[in-house]
Amino acid sequence: MLKPIYYKYLFIGFIASVITSCTPTTNQLDSVIKRGELIVLTRLDPTTYSSNPSGVRGFEYELVSLFAKRLGVKTRFIFPNKFNDLLDISSDNTVDFTAAGLSITPEREKKLLFSPPYYEVKQQLIYHYRTRRPRSIKQLNSPFFEVLADSSHAENLRKIKLSEPSLDWVETNNSSIVELVGMVNSGLLDYTIADSTQFQIMRTHLPMLNVAFDISEPEKIAWAFAKNQDLSLYNEAVTFINEAKQNGTLDQLQDKYFGYSKQLDYVGICTFRRHFKTRFTSLREDFHQAAKKYDLDWALLAAVAYQESHWNPNAISPTGVRGIMMLTKATAKQMNVANRLDPSQSIDGGAHYLATRLKKVPSRITEPDRTWMALASYNIGLGHLEDARILTQQQGANPDKWVDVQRHLPLLADKKWYPSTKYGYARGHEPVTYISNIRQYLTMLERLEPSYMPPSNTLEIQLPAL
Repeated sequence: MLKPIYYKYLFIGFIASVITSCTPTTNQLDSVIKRGELIVLTRLDPTTYSSNPSGVRGFEYELVSLFAKRLGVKTRFIFPNKFNDLLDISSDNTVDFTAAGLSITPEREKKLLFSPPYYEVKQQLIYHYRTRRPRSIKQLNSPFFEVLADSSHAENLRKIKLSEPSLDWVETNNSSIVELVGMVNSGLLDYTIADSTQFQIMRTHLPMLNVAFDISEPEKIAWAFAKNQDLSLYNEAVTFINEAKQNGTLDQLQDKYFGYSKQLDYVGICTFRRHFKTRFTSLREDFHQAAKKYDLDWALLAAVAYQESHWNPNAISPTGVRGIMMLTKATAKQMNVANRLDPSQSIDGGAHYLATRLKKVPSRITEPDRTWMALASYNIGLGHLEDARILTQQQGANPDKWVDVQRHLPLLADKKWYPSTKYGYARGHEPVTYISNIRQYLTMLERLEPSYMPPSNTLEIQLPAL
């Protein structure tokens, strides 16, 4: 027979268990908000997170920062020594998730929970132009073919090897994609593999490298979470990414990081670097003075000038525009430029004119869209730009976002559309290429001028509150 004292303790234990079961436990989302910090694994890479004198930048850095802003917390990025550590996400909340440009692959899906994808990449074989270009996997017979261990690149090569047994490569844990591509550039490797977005950015300062061919179909990139029963933070991230797709945030970020560096080829990049050494030095002070006078970014002004004339003070076109900023007679007169072939006068006149274009852009349009709109009007005229913005709105897109307007500018040359516009026909593809080139020149100037501090063009994204 049980003694009364036993029943006493049994009752106390029962009450304690009831109280414990009724006490709400803290889920992962609540933990993040309580700690005031989002802890994220990433890697140093031009597409994810990079730092230079002008600050931190990168697609993943900005996207994660926007998510943290939505949650009302700060961000802390952790950089593992090995790529494989990015995939080792424990469920004990030591880190919250990985944002490192990870591809969704069948092998990874066995261990990780992926967010909705936010862009696609292709795996590309990279080689130096002095190396014989391989035309197919069958021609990859070099012992100096190295890829990142545990990467989707290595995973894909293993699949290919099933049908191409002679294929061979080396996997490394001690290098990054940037370092592997640099080794190809230095001649230490014949080949490596990089994602298309990675190489697109790196090729700006490594013009002697080329893509031999794509070795994969497009792969989807996403955030990776630990697989566990607590989906609170994961579900919030899913909501955030879906909203970012709908409100244009992802389009803007993709345009900012990947939407402008496809225009220039090897010759164009090398020519720019040569002209920087031979022509830019004598013009640097003029760009600085004019930019300060009209409250502009001097590098933007220099990039516009290079697009116009390749910094040639004696440049002249068949249509009669002249000088470094390629001003028309009418514009030069309006900007009080007496001699269009005088570098200082031309740069001052071009800066003045660009400043007037910026003032014409509606005040509700924020940066960086404001600058791209002003440059489009500098190139094609304000009337044609307004026609394109109206077409953009009629097509259900945002007329205040350059990423949308640039898609509709080419319609100005389409006889299906331009007869209905106020200002009629225009070569609408030209300002799109014009601005793409200028943006790439800006990127190269930033690399060639280490002290350059570009203005902040932070995306102001308004997302629903929690």
